[in-house]
Amino acid sequence: MEKKILARFPAGAPRGAWPAEEFAAHRRDEGTEATVVMDLAADAFLVVAPDAADAATAGAAGAVA
Repeated sequence: MEKKILARFPAGAPRGAWPAEEFAAHRRDEGTEATVVMDLAADAFLVVAPDAADAATAGAAGAVA
């Protein structure tokens, strides 16, 4: 399954601040399936969502007849 990157946040946020998690929460409130993952090589948090084409295919494959 491919993922679309919605936003990137540096890992060095101030103590107690979670900007990637807050961004993802706002996207989920809007109906987007957003998740936060860590890009270790870039030392950054990525907010990702399933690619629209993959989500449509998964929905069709999961349909019960």
